[in-house]
Amino acid sequence: MRPLRKIIFPAAGMGTRFLPATKASPKEMLTIVDKPLIQYGVEEALAAGMDHIIMVTGRGKRAIEDHFDISAELEANLKSAGKSKLYKAVSRVSRMAEVVYVRQKQALGLGHAVLCAEHWLNDEPFGVSLADELIVGNIPAMQQLREVYEATGCSVLGLMQVPEDQVSRYGIVDYIAEESGLLRLTDMVEKPAPEDAPSHLAIVGRYIFTPALMALLKDVQPGKGGEIQLTDAIATLAKQEPIYGVLLDGQRFDAGTPEGFLKANAVLGLQHAVYGDAFRQALKEYL
Repeated sequence: MRPLRKIIFPAAGMGTRFLPATKASPKEMLTIVDKPLIQYGVEEALAAGMDHIIMVTGRGKRAIEDHFDISAELEANLKSAGKSKLYKAVSRVSRMAEVVYVRQKQALGLGHAVLCAEHWLNDEPFGVSLADELIVGNIPAMQQLREVYEATGCSVLGLMQVPEDQVSRYGIVDYIAEESGLLRLTDMVEKPAPEDAPSHLAIVGRYIFTPALMALLKDVQPGKGGEIQLTDAIATLAKQEPIYGVLLDGQRFDAGTPEGFLKANAVLGLQHAVYGDAFRQALKEYL
């Protein structure tokens, strides 16, 4: 197998569910406790050994580039002021990874966003992470996928169990449980009605793909709104080579919705080593 080091972060969406907060600031830069959402995803990828970061962005996303760039003036000011903890935190973000940026000039779907990064992949396996799906656990979500990829050499999708009344919000998979305990995916349906759902296992924004997926994306026919759906290419790939699913271990927050975003801040705020106790005490005054 070729080494797995590259990962794509589609980040070109307009974040309309968070308007007016996202009118001039990218959704990916909204803060969960003390870090922007996109930083959680990058740190997860790095912990899984994926250190070639490819950001697919659009207009109005310059703040993402600035966040992962070196700010010499800010670092110098923090250092001269003796604010060593802040200096180390800011400096670490700037130097944690090499990031390249690709423009998705038209909003033509998740599959199209992934396809925009083709030039940087060089026929190598790659990960895809949707940063607004925040997954926190003892073992990083991408590392859980990586372990299955390295054992099988096949594409791997992150899954979580969802209630029946929520299956219509997700891509839902059909699968066969192999004797090894692995889940081999046989089909997937995008946002099915509950009575049509093949299971309650939903795809939750973490993927590892063999290079074969990229060729299939080029042949996907645009659907509603002219969008190229990633799920369509995955379904075709599953008919050509094995794809496995991993039931992810960790806390999942749909931080791409205001409700999920608030929940993530509340739960992670209470768990925070520095702010947790004071935050818990403050909440008691309002509950």
